[in-house]
Order: sequence, then C-alpha cells, then structure tokens
Amino acid sequence: MLTTAEHLAFLRGRRARTDAGPGQVSFLQTPAWARVKQGWLAESLGWRDERGLVVGAALVLYRRLPHLRRSFAYLPEGPVIDWSDPALAGRWLAPLLEWLRGAGAFAVRMGPPLAYRHWTAATLKAATGPGRRIGDVLPDLVDPLGAAVADRLRDAGWRRCAAEDGGDAQPRLVFEVPLAGRRREDLWAGLNQEWRRNVRKAAKSGVVCGATGPEDLPVFHELLGVTERRDGFRLGRSLAYFQRQYEALNAEEPDRMRLYTARHEGRVLAAHTMVRAADGSRIWYQTGASADLGREVRPSNGLQWRMLCDAHELGASVYDMRGIPDTLDPADRAHGLLRWKLGTGGRAVEMSGEWELPLDGALDGVVNRTLLRAMHGFLARR
Repeated sequence: MLTTAEHLAFLRGRRARTDAGPGQVSFLQTPAWARVKQGWLAESLGWRDERGLVVGAALVLYRRLPHLRRSFAYLPEGPVIDWSDPALAGRWLAPLLEWLRGAGAFAVRMGPPLAYRHWTAATLKAATGPGRRIGDVLPDLVDPLGAAVADRLRDAGWRRCAAEDGGDAQPRLVFEVPLAGRRREDLWAGLNQEWRRNVRKAAKSGVVCGATGPEDLPVFHELLGVTERRDGFRLGRSLAYFQRQYEALNAEEPDRMRLYTARHEGRVLAAHTMVRAADGSRIWYQTGASADLGREVRPSNGLQWRMLCDAHELGASVYDMRGIPDTLDPADRAHGLLRWKLGTGGRAVEMSGEWELPLDGALDGVVNRTLLRAMHGFLARR
C-alpha cells in the first residue's frame, strides 16, 4: 500500500520522469477522488523497484454488494504504470490481482489510460451522413501501444466491457485539443469559422467569462438541470456531489478544480467545470451547463475559448473535452454535441476502454458469475 503523500508525490512527479512510460495521469486516480465517491471504499496501491522507489500507483475503489463480504474492485482510468512493458501481465498486473484477491474482491475492472484510435475533425466532418457512426470511419491513426495492450490483456484472460456489462463507466470516445508546441494564435486558427464568429459575438455582446468560486456551484447545478432537460440526458449528480468534488480536489491541491461562468448583463448564462491533472499534463473540461435564454450571445463558445486559453497558459499538453457520442448522423439529437466539439479543430480519440476479469479463487464459478451480473446491473443503473 501507499500513503496518500507517496501516492500524490508519484503522480505529481510522473511528467518529469524519463522512464515513466506512456499513458495519462487521470484525476480519477488521485487520492482525493476516493473522497468524492461515496459508497465506495478505497485504497492506494503502489509498485516499487529494487531500490524501493515508487514506479507505479493505483487508486482502487471497492464496491461491496449488499449483505456480502465480497467486493467489486474498480480502477477508473488506471492504474498509472508502464503500459509499454512487454511483461505487463506478469510484472505489473499479477501483483495487483494477487492483492485484490487477498482483499476479498470477486472481480476487477480497470480502464487503461491509453489511446487506441484517432480521427481528426476534418475526417469526421467529411464522413458525416445519415446512419454513419465514428466506428464506421477509418481512423487517421491507430496507436500501436493501445492495440498491443489490448492483445496482451485478451491473452491474459481480460474481457473488454460491453453494453451488457453496464458499459464503460468512463467515456471510451473523447475529444482532445492538442496544446503542446502551439501558440494561442495557432489555437485560434484551429477553430472553424463558426466558432471564431461565435467567440467574437460573445465578446462584442459583453459576455464576461472567467473562473469563479464554489459560491456559484448552486447556479451551475441549476443550469445543469436545464441542460439535461433540453438535451435529453441525465447525469444524476446532486449539488452536494459537485460541492464535495470541488472541496476534495482543491483540498488536495489548490486550483486543481475550477468553476467557470459566462455572465451577460449580470446573469449567468453558462457554467463549466475544469479539472487539472496532478502532473499538470492534461486539463479536462468536465461538465458543462447553459441556460435556454441568451443563447444568441454565444456564452458557451466564449467560455470554452477562455478555458482553452487558460489551459494553454497553465502548460497543459492536452485540453480534454471528455465524452462525445458515436453518431455522425446530423438527424440524431446527440450529434449536436459532437458537431460543437469538432469546431475546436481537435481530434476524436477512442480510448482502450474498460476491461474486466473475474478473480478465480475468490468464489466458485456459479456464485462469481451471479455476483458479476448483479454488479453489471448496478453499473447500468448508475
């Protein structure tokens, strides 16, 4: 096990390590995330080299099924290890599985923080059409490590999660805007014509965009409810959840999470949350909300441009806009979100997805499968 201090120190220093291996450091793998996730038990685990130095870390969340002493182990967007090691299964995963069995876990799910396929905005825009999906389009790039890790996990008995398993708890398709090596002028040039026009419209209309504080979380949550009803989705997150998240992440490291608002004539028209990785390498636009009124002054475009510029100024390599739908069909309601993000000129990325493995030896096969079905039902209802 790792102490919280050891875990956090490893994550913070990973960007500077030349031997760290590829893979992102997700905010879901920070010790603070354990304080956000109510109903889950958590512990920090670590891998050490022959000198005793920490070379890998994981935040493991345990969900205990009612009336049982067995748990489902979950590593969201983790662990943070050297995924490029050819001895991945034996050197990194075997000790993890041994520990989880000893902790009473009947199965484990993890999300390797690796990209698998990439599509540029231009490619997806050209492929837009009735009935089309991103998965139908040949990618511009297939990441060789993502493909190799998928093969190694299958060979070791892991199974990629599917819809019938409750699906991925974290988005498999995300949208990224690369920042490394680019100037602000390059970011502006990367926006499409509509985005540039809308950002100018927001500024000309007097929309004021910037970071605020936790006192505006209630109005953010109110706008989130408006957005859910308008766009036909439901996150199911309470105001208390976002307040707990803001407090926990910023208590671990000041300014880890920010709330941004776009105000016009004294009224909040849009509010978005932003989270920074422990090593500073990646910044996420996590959750966005906007009002039904005032959309003509383009508050969300103005707000995203401000957040994108701030992420660039903070030195992040990637601005991660989180999940996108798979549809390329303009008639699909969900396509509007993808179209909006495509306008930033970034790229769609299919992550490796989440993988699951029953832990043989924890329970007999029949009971084990029953418990897994029960947990899949829980994940599907989350």
